[in-house]
Amino acid sequence: MSIVHSYGLEQFQQDNATPHASRVATKWPQVHSSEFRHFHWPTKSPEMNIIEDIRDALLHAVENRYPPPRTPMDLWTVLKDEWCELPPRYLQTLVESMPHRVAALLCVRGGPIRY
Repeated sequence: MSIVHSYGLEQFQQDNATPHASRVATKWPQVHSSEFRHFHWPTKSPEMNIIEDIRDALLHAVENRYPPPRTPMDLWTVLKDEWCELPPRYLQTLVESMPHRVAALLCVRGGPIRY
């Protein structure tokens, strides 16, 4: 966290999906809690996580590559290339969508959100 964010405004968040509830995943924030603020995310709400949108965009780009990646190293190279091709405005739009996402989640009292 201190390498990525050196401004003193660090905030940790995760979507409480089942893989993030493991002992290892829950222990790390507890051990390092003095280094950042923890944003408590609604339980199992992946539709709130903009990383899901980015992952989908990268997956779509990889699926449309010709020739497709054939080895793990090819896949890694393609993913890095596609990451660099994501328009900054796309990423900014995702960040700016958070107030709307939070409002929608509050309207459904933490339930699934239909977009």
